[in-house]
Amino acid sequence: MSVSVESGKAAGDMAGGPAERGRQQGAGDVRDSNKRQREGAGQEALRPHAETAFADELAALAAQDDRPRPARWNLSPWAVATYLLGGTLPDGTVVTPKYVGPRRIVEVAVTTLATDRALLLLGVPGTAKTWVSEHLAAAVSGDSTLLVQGTAGTPEEAIRYGWNYAQLLAHGPSRDALVPSPVMRAMAEGMTARVEELTRIPADVQDTLITILSEKTLPIPELGAEVQAVPGFNLIATANDRDRGVNELSSALRRRFNTVVLPLPESVQAEVDIVSRRVEQLGRSLDLPRLPDGTEEILRVVTVFRELRGGATDDGRTKVKSPSGTLSTAEAISVVTNGLALAAHFGDGVLRPGDVAAGILGAVVRDPAADRVVWQEYLETVVRERDGWKDFYRACREVSA
Repeated sequence: MSVSVESGKAAGDMAGGPAERGRQQGAGDVRDSNKRQREGAGQEALRPHAETAFADELAALAAQDDRPRPARWNLSPWAVATYLLGGTLPDGTVVTPKYVGPRRIVEVAVTTLATDRALLLLGVPGTAKTWVSEHLAAAVSGDSTLLVQGTAGTPEEAIRYGWNYAQLLAHGPSRDALVPSPVMRAMAEGMTARVEELTRIPADVQDTLITILSEKTLPIPELGAEVQAVPGFNLIATANDRDRGVNELSSALRRRFNTVVLPLPESVQAEVDIVSRRVEQLGRSLDLPRLPDGTEEILRVVTVFRELRGGATDDGRTKVKSPSGTLSTAEAISVVTNGLALAAHFGDGVLRPGDVAAGILGAVVRDPAADRVVWQEYLETVVRERDGWKDFYRACREVSA
């Protein structure tokens, strides 16, 4: 027996029987009421999903997209790539870049989703894997929320399915007692599922994906049934192999993925552009006052991070020791955003060295013993001698004392 949307019983309808559905409907009424109250007060989500935050761009792309679209895709592969990389549409609509990097990487990622291979976004922490994954799902399926967050405690049920135990004990295994996972829902509805931090999931749970990705089928032995994926289904996973708690993928599972490696930004200017754009977006969502241009301090933060993680100054003349942390672009964004908040609420409204110094110290010195020595040496041998960085040096020395 196969369970699918076409069979008249979608996996998304299996969340519970009449009593459970009544309970869920009651909870839904409360959520709807809360939502109406928030909307009435003019409030928005602190961090809207990509399909909500960029709904206008997605709608404009869909309206002007006359290229072939794979089954159940909201946009053509060309339009999906344009959404991620940015551009100007024929009607003058400006699509903002979501990813700054080699175009070919995005094209390969989008093309993979149009095949029967799943997509694995691999890279060191802070290379925008999650960000790219979310926007790909939003552009392809219009829904980026079919998400499994990988941790050391992620159970098999998070990928396959679980049970409503009240229904299970009362009536035994049944469709009404089955609780579908995001992956099961994506299979039944022909959508894109996401698995974040795949290598943090225990190896035996990871391998649950093998049958799903190879056979496009999820067996339900308790019911003598299965869910068969319909056209449009695919899966995006993210992983990095430089973080603690990594569980290597089996060769059988890795073969089911097409791996795309997301690199660190190639140049200082590219990374400054990324940090500036994301900080501006975060500032708007947090209702931070608009401040004068802070590019100079952003450039300093990015330069410090790049030199420390690269083990040498940008000109290659001075070798420096690297701290234990990754010092990623994401961490640079966090440091600058925090600096903007300090400047807006406790400063003179201008982003200055003192606003970012404490954030840099917290990002660099993760190991109080070893990293503090690395930081002090970098300050004295590089920052102190750099032209135009005296105020930055003093601010860093003050918070490091």
